[in-house]
Amino acid sequence: MTTIVKILKYLAIALLLVAGAARAGDIEDADAAFEKRDYATALKKYMSAADKNNPYAQLQIANIYNQGFGVTQNYTEAVRWYKLAAAQGNAFAQMGLGFSYANGEGVTQNYAEAARWYKLAAEQGVAFAQAGLGFMYNKGQGMAQDYVEALRWYKLAAEQGNAFAQVKLGLKYANGDGVMQNHSEAARWYKLAASQEDAFAQYALGSMYYSGKGVAQDYAEAVRWSKLAAAQGIALAQYTVGFMYYKGQGVTQDYAEALRWYKAAAAQGNEIAQFNIGVMYVNGEGVAQNHVLAHMWFNLASIKGDADSAKNRDLTASRMTPQQIAEAQKLAYECQARNFKHCD
Repeated sequence: MTTIVKILKYLAIALLLVAGAARAGDIEDADAAFEKRDYATALKKYMSAADKNNPYAQLQIANIYNQGFGVTQNYTEAVRWYKLAAAQGNAFAQMGLGFSYANGEGVTQNYAEAARWYKLAAEQGVAFAQAGLGFMYNKGQGMAQDYVEALRWYKLAAEQGNAFAQVKLGLKYANGDGVMQNHSEAARWYKLAASQEDAFAQYALGSMYYSGKGVAQDYAEAVRWSKLAAAQGIALAQYTVGFMYYKGQGVTQDYAEALRWYKAAAAQGNEIAQFNIGVMYVNGEGVAQNHVLAHMWFNLASIKGDADSAKNRDLTASRMTPQQIAEAQKLAYECQARNFKHCD
């Protein structure tokens, strides 16, 4: 569950505190030092409270080692402190252990243990853990696959504003995965996640506005959401923005802008964008006509076996000299070696 953000101090306001286990001053001073990024002082103060078995302090020490705040990052040490706090019923520590076991950080990866700790935290209402548990039920990791349970835990997390769970619900409703397909419901969850700047949700919402599924078709909205996702590096969104500039859908037609976005997607290996760049060089749209570069882009797009790209490459080659073909092949080789970056 690599997209989930790790636990930070700012999640730990409502933690269980053992009355009298540590002087209030230890925690207050430690929190104040942490806020000032004086991690050495914070760690010292948290240690003082942790010696008195304070679960909040134990959690904070775990977070410091997990994130490497002022210390060498040490997942093993983080797990040790998470366990101490989790044993006292601290929900955020239980969540941290679940994440550690799910990802093999500081412990041997163990999905069953991850699910166990996520469930303990999830039952205490921690949205991150509810989302993690939903993910594990959906994948059948550490437990029998159960789409009904996955949906239940995703909803609990999503209703608390967890963007990851909102995206997963959107996908389930969009694809009819474990639920009756419902594009309107998918759009509703995507909108909630997109408003939290989730890049995939922004892309998915843009696609729904483009196709008119679950929402009224609206090219301007499609461009708006796709641009937000494209700016965060989503290759398919970059391609979509390029296509809409090429067609003049929701924006004024602009070949130069279309080419710019196609190239951004092509640099991430998107073969459709690579093919379309080839077309633009053949036709001289937004650029001077250039058969060498067109051949190069068609050749790159054909790597994954696309027959149309290979056909267009060969058709373009029929208009070129042997020297031009050799140059195009050399450029394609160099572009691929640079992982599609700075190819023309």
